[in-house]
Amino acid sequence: MKIEILGKKYRVNERLKMIIEDKISRLSKYFGADAKAKVVCTEQNKIKKMEVTITNKGLLYRSEVTSDNMFENIDLALPKIERQIVRANEKLKDKKKKAVKVYDAYEFIDETPEPLPEVFKKKSFDLEPITVDDAKEYMDRLGHEFFVFLNAKTGKVNVLYKRRDAKFGLIEVNY
Repeated sequence: MKIEILGKKYRVNERLKMIIEDKISRLSKYFGADAKAKVVCTEQNKIKKMEVTITNKGLLYRSEVTSDNMFENIDLALPKIERQIVRANEKLKDKKKKAVKVYDAYEFIDETPEPLPEVFKKKSFDLEPITVDDAKEYMDRLGHEFFVFLNAKTGKVNVLYKRRDAKFGLIEVNY
């Protein structure tokens, strides 16, 4: 498992890095060698926040915790992620069991699967660099729930979307 540790407005010392790497490497029993873990440590107003994200084969496990001590944060974040991993593995096993049962029950029925719906509408447009604030305005004017644009600041394709809590979310695409 590849482990990346970042500090944003927080200096991650060698002792903390060793502890984080040791504890996260214990989760490698659930993954192969291609899994990636990213740990971001930040401090704001004397409150320390740790975000742990693990990706493996398209699956994402994430935990975010805050406390007065970064060493406590790792002990709070990892059980959350481990529960997510165990839950996901159990769901996968249940799906496999159900799929086998369904196949056995309908073994002699000859049904062709329904085709996937075709693309209903296709749009193409030129990407011109704009700011996130401009993208918000365009999205509101169009009345859409999301807006794809080329971020003038980063030079990358971004997706701005409206969340259920009426706030905005931003997806930055890495390619």
